[in-house]
Amino acid sequence: MPPSIRKLTGRIGAVVEGVDFTAPPDPSTITTLRHALNEHKAIVFDHVHLDDAGQERVAGWFGDLTTAHPNVPAVDGTTNVLAVDSETSKANEWHTDVTFVLNPPQLTTLRSIVTTPYGGETLVANAAAAYRDLSEPLRALADSLRVVHTNQYDYARPQATTARRKEYDQAFVSTAYETEHPLVRVHPLTGERGLFIGGFAKRIVGLSSSESADLLRILQSYVTRPENILRWTWAPDQLLIFDNRITQHYAVDNYDDHPRRLNRVTVAGDVPVGVDGRRSEPLAGDASHYTKVLEVAA
Repeated sequence: MPPSIRKLTGRIGAVVEGVDFTAPPDPSTITTLRHALNEHKAIVFDHVHLDDAGQERVAGWFGDLTTAHPNVPAVDGTTNVLAVDSETSKANEWHTDVTFVLNPPQLTTLRSIVTTPYGGETLVANAAAAYRDLSEPLRALADSLRVVHTNQYDYARPQATTARRKEYDQAFVSTAYETEHPLVRVHPLTGERGLFIGGFAKRIVGLSSSESADLLRILQSYVTRPENILRWTWAPDQLLIFDNRITQHYAVDNYDDHPRRLNRVTVAGDVPVGVDGRRSEPLAGDASHYTKVLEVAA
């Protein structure tokens, strides 16, 4: 039986059932999951009994894996697993994963390890729907712009209050990365256009700091419209996969001091391409130790 797919909202998200993660990967199943990601942008699986190696194996169905992070160490005993742990980091900000490198991950997988008694949701937003919501003049302007992303940029991280958080924050910025991306990215599989901005976006090329901030705020407001968002409430043994090329996400810090832990594994991506066909360009930092470059056929 092929997997069953049930939409969660009109614009983003679906629950997938009927996938046996213990069996060798079936090409038709992987094709179905890829189509589901292309359509729904984020897919969720319940009752997934995977360890770190199993999560790496399943993520590997979609391509070569990145290491855990360009700067932050992997979970002990692994190469590809990053702990998204409330003890070290609470992002609490909209972002797309690792956009400060030349080829950010194409997919992100998150597996629930420790869930909270309330709150702690992950929000995922459809950046293609946001682009389609723009007025025609604003779309034309966005199509023409480039944005510099960096891990040195303050994306509203609160001041570290513990030794572990200070250590994490210092590791995060220990090597500087900066990349110029198109503000509107063309998805290599679907041809959809999506706003490629988020928390690591520092400035728009050719604009002043204040102009950049104002325009990015306006564009970001389209991404985070409620109708473009999946709000996922975690339960034990769940796996969330989202297309990092055309979404943003946000970990909501609304669970007081309860522990929260997800493990993240990401899949190597391609170099973003804009509406004009121009590819992203690296400005600082070499991330070749972190990720291979996925070559996508034209």
